[in-house]
Parts: sequence; structure tokens; C-alpha cells
Amino acid sequence: MMNDIFVILQYSLGYKRNISNVVASIDWQKLYSFVSKQALLGLCFDGIERLGKEYPEELKRNPIGRELLMNWMGNAQQICRQNVKVNGVAAKLYSKFRKDGLRCCILKGQGNALMYPNPYSRTPGDIDVWVNASREQITEYAKKHFEIGDDIRYHHLETSLDGVPVELHFFPCTMNNPIYNACLQKWFKRNADLQCSNVVSLPDGIGEIAIPTMAFNVIYQLTHLYHHFFDEGIGMRQIIDYYYVVNNDELLAIKDTLQKELKHLGLWKFARAVMYVLHEALGLSGEKMIAPMDEKRGKLLLAEILNGGNFGQYFTKYGHFTQQGMEKKYFLKIWRNMHFVRYYPAEALSEPIFRTWHFFWRVKNKK
Repeated sequence: MMNDIFVILQYSLGYKRNISNVVASIDWQKLYSFVSKQALLGLCFDGIERLGKEYPEELKRNPIGRELLMNWMGNAQQICRQNVKVNGVAAKLYSKFRKDGLRCCILKGQGNALMYPNPYSRTPGDIDVWVNASREQITEYAKKHFEIGDDIRYHHLETSLDGVPVELHFFPCTMNNPIYNACLQKWFKRNADLQCSNVVSLPDGIGEIAIPTMAFNVIYQLTHLYHHFFDEGIGMRQIIDYYYVVNNDELLAIKDTLQKELKHLGLWKFARAVMYVLHEALGLSGEKMIAPMDEKRGKLLLAEILNGGNFGQYFTKYGHFTQQGMEKKYFLKIWRNMHFVRYYPAEALSEPIFRTWHFFWRVKNKK
């Protein structure tokens, strides 16, 4: 069944091959359940619409139930409306920061959606803004212009604008291991100016935002995946985002440089695992890979993605740890991450130490 689902995902990404046998036999309800848990309803519905034109006979033999199709269509339309709203707020935020003399860029999210064939099909989340200023400057600015709570985290603070959750980042993300994290933060600082200058237009004239360059995203978004892998898990939506990041001919010219940076930042093993997942699930070709595949680590990663769903919300393993209270989750996370020590020792062993340190840092820095 999973192979059939991967075929439909690849078709939705635009792969051209004959999939008539899959269309004629797939369980549409199971497909819907999978893409719902993985936050891929909009993207996959684009593929379903194409199926109606390209495989009408197969759909007559194996029709999608009317009620299921109507639900799917309704969800896809809702995702489209959400994207319109979030795009508008992202443009408003970027314009506001720029007018007030602060350089920034929008991380992931609406910038990633621009890589999709239909930018309105990606399920949106919150808006992550990396502001190129000090923690003190960002915090003071946020107090004047936004409503913020008293719980400020190590790498961001949380607020909202027009009903859309917003994270204002002091730096894009962190790693658990202090040595690799120090290297990563230096790398972010060296590359900050260029990311805030890479201005693009949002669809339908909604406005402009600055987004990271493709070369920056190869490193940054892999680090973000790595962080969430040890936190609450990652889903197929984040993997498809990364598929679009690396499926780019521009990267071929800088592949050697990227590989050196991945090794320097302690990301090489995880990059190889992600390449396996991108190949197995989404059909990424060998020439587009930023590292050679690692089957052993890749199978582990794919199993975690399939079990946990979007940000690990549906984990059935590890005592359903993402659905537990704070204290129980703390210990279940440690138990889960001990499973990964043999694969990623530096990060897995550092995770509970960083998380404990971060807890006390947040208590100390409550406003």
C-alpha cells in the first residue's frame, strides 16, 4: 500500500509515467487518511484533479467516493484560502520591518510554497521571521509593536498578527550539540545579509518578502529537519519542502562546497538519510542528491516519518509521547532519543542536556 501512496505522491509532484495499475487498485480512503496526517491534502488534491483527465477509465473501475471527494475538495479550498491570508500577513510583516529599519527574511513557509507548482496547495503554518538584529533589539521592538507573552525561548519569541501565529527569530534554529551549534550560529551570521536581500514577489500581487537563497536553505532546512527529528518528529510535508529545495540544477555547481559545509556542521549522516527518503518516497534522482544515500539511517528516518505524521502528532510508538503531559513527555523523549544514539551519537546524547538547560534558561528569562 505504501508503494502505491508514494506513486501518487510522485505523480502529484509532476512525475510523468504510467500509473494506471495504481489508479485502478488504490484504496482512496487510506490515501486520504495518509495525506491528511502528513498535511499533504492540497498537494495531493492537485494530483487527483489531474487523474480525472489522464486516467478516466481507471477511475471508472475504481472510483473515488463522492463524499470523500467533496471533503477532499473542501479541504483543498480551505488550504488555498489560508495561503492567501498567510501570504498577506507575511507581506505586511516584511513591509513593516523594512519601514522600521530592520532587515529580515521569512523562513520556510510561504517562501517554500513558491517552489511548488501550485503555491496555494501547500498546507501553511505559522510565519517564521528571522530578524537580523540582537536579541535585545528584537525583544524591545516586539514589546512596542506586538503582543507577546512572558515565555521567550532561546531562539525565538512568539506573537501573532491578524490571527496568524508569528515567530520572531533571533537566529533560524539550533542544534543540541554545543560544539556543532556554535559552528552553526557562526555560519548563520556569515550568511545573514544575503538572505535579507533576496526579495521575491508573492502570488497575485499580494506583496514582497525576502526569503533565503536556495544554497542557504539546503543547510538551514536540513538543520531544521534534524532538530525536529529529535524533538517531536518530522512529517512528509517537511520532506517534500526539502525535495523542492534540492531538486534544483543551480546546486550542482556548488555541490562540493555544500558537502564540506554539511560535514563541518555535523549534518553529513543525516543528509544521507534524507537523500534515501527523498529517493524511496519521492523519486529524487541520483544526480540531484547532495550526498550519497544511507539505507540504514534512511529506513529508520522513513519509519519515523510514516508513524508520526506531521510534526509527530500521530506517533503510536514511544508511549504516544507527543500526546502526553509535560513531565511524562520529558522522560519519553529521552527514551525515544536513546534509540538514535547508535546512529547520531553527538546529537542524541546532547538532546536531553540541551532541553534541560533550555527549560531553566526560559525560567530565568521570563519577562
